[in-house]
Amino acid sequence: MALLDRIDRKILAILQEDTTMPVAEIGKRVGLSTTPCWRRIQRLEEDGVIQKRVALLDPMRVKAGVTVFVAVRTSRHSEEWLARFAEAVSEFPEVVEFYRMSGEVDYLLRVVVPDIARYDQFYKRLISKIELADVSSSFAMEQIKFTTALPLDYAGEGG
Repeated sequence: MALLDRIDRKILAILQEDTTMPVAEIGKRVGLSTTPCWRRIQRLEEDGVIQKRVALLDPMRVKAGVTVFVAVRTSRHSEEWLARFAEAVSEFPEVVEFYRMSGEVDYLLRVVVPDIARYDQFYKRLISKIELADVSSSFAMEQIKFTTALPLDYAGEGG
């Protein structure tokens, strides 16, 4: 993939904040007319830099206001087990992020639910699907920072 120039990074910064902004307005803000701006956005989509455009919802208004970080350890480290675990986790809409980790924790899940009782139901369904050596849950008390915007300063660097 080619390096992103200054204008590409400006376009991406704008789209990360408001994907509904008209192309003409984006172009005006970055110093391009509508058509060249639209071509750049299309190229960024074709290159996979822009993966998709989504709406961010208020978790409280959709009854998903409790965030739980679930640290999973397993005694099984085969590709077959990981495929089964990933398939099991993909069946749970409550899991909004899922990572394979380095260090003491093997996997980390971010789970959103309405309350502790619903988390308990989720937990019971999860352990009924696959064998886990250890599961540790931490409930977020307060969200101090949340963003979906990625830093773009590095996107212009070579190497």
